[in-house]
Amino acid sequence: MPLDYKALSNWEFEDITQTLTERDTMLYALGLGFGEDPTDEKELAYVYEEGLLAVPSMAVTLGYPGFWLRDPRTGVDWKKVLHGEQWLDVYKSLPVKGELIGRTRIDQISDKGEGRGAVIYLSRDIIDAANGETLAKVSMSTFCRGDGGFGGENKPGPTPAAIPEREPDHVCDLATLPRQALVYRLSGDYNPLHADPKVARAAGFERPILHGLATYGLAARAILKTLLDYNASRLTGLDVRFSAPVYPGETVRFNIWREGDGARFRASVAERQVVVLDNGTARFA
Repeated sequence: MPLDYKALSNWEFEDITQTLTERDTMLYALGLGFGEDPTDEKELAYVYEEGLLAVPSMAVTLGYPGFWLRDPRTGVDWKKVLHGEQWLDVYKSLPVKGELIGRTRIDQISDKGEGRGAVIYLSRDIIDAANGETLAKVSMSTFCRGDGGFGGENKPGPTPAAIPEREPDHVCDLATLPRQALVYRLSGDYNPLHADPKVARAAGFERPILHGLATYGLAARAILKTLLDYNASRLTGLDVRFSAPVYPGETVRFNIWREGDGARFRASVAERQVVVLDNGTARFA
């Protein structure tokens, strides 16, 4: 049964108000492995309250409306949805604490045809509740594998960034811990796929996988470490296409190319010779 296009086109999300604390900010960074070397003062700045900084990619966890596609009114076969792409624009450095509002909307629904699925494009503004200022825009695509053929238009999405056909300018390896997903999920994504071995096996994985947005956060960490000397205020955009999951405990290798006022990147797991993030773009102030 295809998704309910009319219901989705008129879907209204309630504003999500979130009280962000310094503990939340530090916990998010710990979920990405910041503080791996507790004597590294530049990484320590993201996990220690003295002079605390927020990782720009934390915006993807703020004002999150939850797994709303499980609502039966959508008509979506939620067990077959995949996170396709993630985009982020940061307009102002994220606070480490404060009242924030997440305001979500559906931008576009694309029908790829019967048996080929559908794509829902969603965006969310992260707003400072104190002054109404928009701090960031979080956008994503959701691939609904079981919901094509509802009679809609096959609308194109954003064109993925091209990866240069030359050797990377930088290579950054980031190791993940076997318990990485158990830490990252405390930032708000409690999907049991990332914690319960039985659920993971039922979904076709040998064990729980790392959250896609945790791998995305690793990309922010790699860019901050390799190109920006951990200066969070300079990372103003981060876009990726998800290719494959990471298992906690694996090492993620980022190949990075400098391109104009930013960078392109691709991430892979050498142990399995699989690309996990592709068509990555980072934008710098």
